[in-house]
Amino acid sequence: MLPYADFEVIRDPLWNNIRIDAEALSVLDSEPFQRLRYVRQLGHAFLVYPGATHSRFEHALGTYHLARRTLALLRERGELDRVDSDEVVLIRLAALLHDVGHYPFSHALEEAGLPSHETLALTHLHHDALREILEKTGIPEAGSRLAHLITGQSKSPLQGLVSGSLDLDKIEYLTRDARMCGVPYGTVDVDRLLHSITLVELPNGRLTVAVHEKGISALESLLFAKYQMYRNVYWHHAVRSATAMFKRLVREAIERKLVDVTWLARSTDEELMEALRRLPDTPLAVRLRHRRLYKRVLDIPASHIAPGSGDWISERFHLVGPVEDRLAREQGMLPGELLVDFPKKPEMLSVELPVRTRSGEVEQVTKQNGIDWLGIQRVGAELHTSARRLRVFSARPVTLTQQQVLSLVDLTAADVTDHLQPVDAGASGGNNTG
Repeated sequence: MLPYADFEVIRDPLWNNIRIDAEALSVLDSEPFQRLRYVRQLGHAFLVYPGATHSRFEHALGTYHLARRTLALLRERGELDRVDSDEVVLIRLAALLHDVGHYPFSHALEEAGLPSHETLALTHLHHDALREILEKTGIPEAGSRLAHLITGQSKSPLQGLVSGSLDLDKIEYLTRDARMCGVPYGTVDVDRLLHSITLVELPNGRLTVAVHEKGISALESLLFAKYQMYRNVYWHHAVRSATAMFKRLVREAIERKLVDVTWLARSTDEELMEALRRLPDTPLAVRLRHRRLYKRVLDIPASHIAPGSGDWISERFHLVGPVEDRLAREQGMLPGELLVDFPKKPEMLSVELPVRTRSGEVEQVTKQNGIDWLGIQRVGAELHTSARRLRVFSARPVTLTQQQVLSLVDLTAADVTDHLQPVDAGASGGNNTG
């Protein structure tokens, strides 16, 4: 076993005392985990909500805390009797390390086309210091098993606590983000949810995480809190303006080979911004530093756009820059002075997990029968649509019509490529905004 102190207690503004057990203490002090102190949880949201300066480090501690509480409740009811003790330790460590691969500035760089932070977790788990710590746990293949838990590919009966419809990450970030932003939207009945988490046996004999029927209302409130946070915080127009500016800035730096992607994945918020500010011809970095955000010149509700239209904006990131520059030229503006943003998260309110009924039976909640259990599922697609906005942000005042933008948005990705080819063949990139 590990030759460490039994435990330490860390004060936290959200959960009060967080107990850190022996196997997690050295993980906390490792270089990959300490990096998370300097990666903000909500990216550029602090430019809108001044309190949103909390970090991935705090969030990871909170998720670990919720994992300890949930496992204690399951053990108290005897539900862990059929689960290997190594799996229990790994769940606590996976909760702690689930964001170890996160890029600077939240999910913006994943939106810009970089690999997911879950995928990058394996690289960080192979860091010499962290690998040595995990080897000392005595758990066979601890690093690879943790990576499978983080990416949702593990066969562990406790996988759903780390990645799933009712994972502890979701409960933690919604609660913490709402508190730190000072908004009332992320209210979640945490105690009810944790007490409702249970293990059930599927027809194939496999154990898996489920929710008790008594916790369905609390689960529904979690989903609605998620919708509210996306609509009012994560997709706030000024937050999205800063995010669009940052994505454009980093995309161009990578295309010009001024930033190494491998280094970028290991950097912190300030390290990355400082590196970008030092590069030639990157005025967007200066604008972000001084909060000179682009302003909305067009804001179209997703309900006014045909379903599926504009999906290429979030799926084919390499097309976005040329389209933005095409629109800018049509307005007599420089490349990079108009930015297009249309985020989406279709799985925002989806739920797929078993339910233990009051009679003890197990029923599977899926996309098909979800409305039988969760009323919010009946309007899930409509709520997602109501949270989405197609926006165009501009460095300076300009008149832009909906038709000018929608004529491009309504095209398929292939049509966009064909549409741009004659105009942009041989054109050079570069951001010359001032």
